[in-house]
Amino acid sequence: QVQLVESGGGLVQAGGSLRLSCAASGRTFTTYTMGWFRQAPGKEREFVAAISWSGGSTYYADSVKGRFTISRTNAKNTVYLQMNSLKPEDTAVYYCAADRGGSSWDDKYVYDYWGQGTQVTVSS
Repeated sequence: QVQLVESGGGLVQAGGSLRLSCAASGRTFTTYTMGWFRQAPGKEREFVAAISWSGGSTYYADSVKGRFTISRTNAKNTVYLQMNSLKPEDTAVYYCAADRGGSSWDDKYVYDYWGQGTQVTVSS
């Protein structure tokens, strides 16, 4: 069992930056692929970024490529999402998720555990 708790959301102006954190409980954290998803009001939850268990591989949605960076520190059971050059369309609730299988990183249905989400609001 893995419990995930996100933090770091808030209100920021367009062009600004935020760093989200996701703290995980459980000794098996290092074996999970970790992902970030987001959900805007009235829209489906969509993939943002994912990172392999070792941190050696990362994958991004085209909409955030070059602006967002996912990373992890296994010694701290934490995964991060550095968000730069934020746009109003990045406004959403951001969720981190853990996947035991390590495949189909952009498919929300393969993830086994989810956090409660943190709100990110980007003003124009």
